[in-house]
Amino acid sequence: MRGDWMTQKTHIHDHLKTLRMPTLRENLDRLLMAAEKEKISYQTFLYRLLTTEVEAKAEKQRQRRIKQSRLNADQTIDQFDYTFQTAISRRTIQQILAFEWLEQAFNLLFLGPPGVGKTFLSNAIGMAAVNAGYRVIFITMDELMQTLKTQEVIKRSEKLLKKIRSADLVIIDELGYLPVSKMEANLFFQLISDFYENRSIIVTSNKGLSKWAEVLGDPVITTAILDRLMHHSEIFNLSGKSYRLENRKKIFSES
Repeated sequence: MRGDWMTQKTHIHDHLKTLRMPTLRENLDRLLMAAEKEKISYQTFLYRLLTTEVEAKAEKQRQRRIKQSRLNADQTIDQFDYTFQTAISRRTIQQILAFEWLEQAFNLLFLGPPGVGKTFLSNAIGMAAVNAGYRVIFITMDELMQTLKTQEVIKRSEKLLKKIRSADLVIIDELGYLPVSKMEANLFFQLISDFYENRSIIVTSNKGLSKWAEVLGDPVITTAILDRLMHHSEIFNLSGKSYRLENRKKIFSES
């Protein structure tokens, strides 16, 4: 009798392998022992089995989205210091994290001097979006320009651009730190045009919108880009001292 039970158990393991349920296969013995000890119903046992596998698959997908996003997984919205950066409130953050704007392909623009939390905020919002099931990708403006310029000659650029175009949310960081050529501005305009009303963008910039033409090198192209970015958008002007400078670590003591 025990031999039949062991044979049946072996077949169950084989079936779970065939059905590609590795987590359930690894935890089957533990779940069987718990079910026998607690004397649960067949329905409850089946629910536990399926929940174990579904939750494991969801976590693997989340980890895959985190890896593909290029985000810093350690920077989350729970760490945001509202006392240091008072230009954005908890209520606003809660509204952002509801992701209605993302569903409607709205954009967020974080503007302000270096160190006031623009990159941290965009990264943290991106992580929350990943956890909510959205595909996100983070890229600096400089790397984006290099990717757009080399997409036809470098395989890595082609693959990265494909991921960018398939994302639900694209985070473009540090627009304004380095000037771009007219050709690069045109490529950027084409990308923004493709995204327009199709997917959401977060842009961080140390330049006010009136200064973007200086960075992009062409007032006409700049106007066209801003027209598409701002049509459905929320703009946040962050201010204050640099968080990094205020919390810098010293090597030498003053005593």
